[in-house]
Amino acid sequence: MTSKFIIPHNPIITKRDRQRLNGHKSCILWFTGLSGSGKSTLAHRVEEILFENGIRTYVLDGDNIRMGLNKNLGFSKEDREENIRRISEVAKLFVDAGIIVLTAFISPYRKDRSLARSLVEKGEFVEIYVKCPLEVCEKRDVKGLYEKARKGEIKQFTGIDDPYEEPESPEIVIETDKLSLEESANIVINYLKENGFFNVE
Repeated sequence: MTSKFIIPHNPIITKRDRQRLNGHKSCILWFTGLSGSGKSTLAHRVEEILFENGIRTYVLDGDNIRMGLNKNLGFSKEDREENIRRISEVAKLFVDAGIIVLTAFISPYRKDRSLARSLVEKGEFVEIYVKCPLEVCEKRDVKGLYEKARKGEIKQFTGIDDPYEEPESPEIVIETDKLSLEESANIVINYLKENGFFNVE
């Protein structure tokens, strides 16, 4: 609950000012999909391409969130919801800063992704469903998480004993079992180009 003593300050420098300075629009590229689908790999490749083209970016994933901001959270349904809520709020700040932020999280529940979308303006949330069959994700699983989940060593693991709710109308669907990393990344880059993210007046 927001305290009645918190009074927001109206900034002189706006999001639009920062976008003009950066020379491009800002948005959230929200990569969602099963563990092992290729979300982080794809997000980082997209960031490389954007960075090489002078676009200001940042990737949020488990490595830099779970070890810092959200290190006090576990993997219960409630903690995972709070994990995504915090990530959504941080991503919103990056958008306000005029940066294209890429988030790579399973984010299995539609309502949590809807919350993230609701925090920014229309067109500033790009949901990217990194679609990959469960059996392929299991074969890619270098950490052995699926095997542990199958044995009951990990509880509430998405895709095994906890559901993954597929996006109903994502902006982009990428089937990583059918496309190369470069083909997948170019789909995202072309979407951004076609929707004018690189043309700020």
